[in-house]
Amino acid sequence: MFAPGAEQLSKEEIKAGEAEARQTIQSAIVGGILLYLSPFAVDFVKKFL
Repeated sequence: MFAPGAEQLSKEEIKAGEAEARQTIQSAIVGGILLYLSPFAVDFVKKFL
């Protein structure tokens, strides 16, 4: 990656990498929120039943 003489990435490859990184970050944030809310959801379901 940082080796001398390494090829440069094209603009399309950079944009694809940015999109993948953005999706990964969004997935991690959504996962964290779901994990935070899961005990509340379990309590709600227990009370509902």
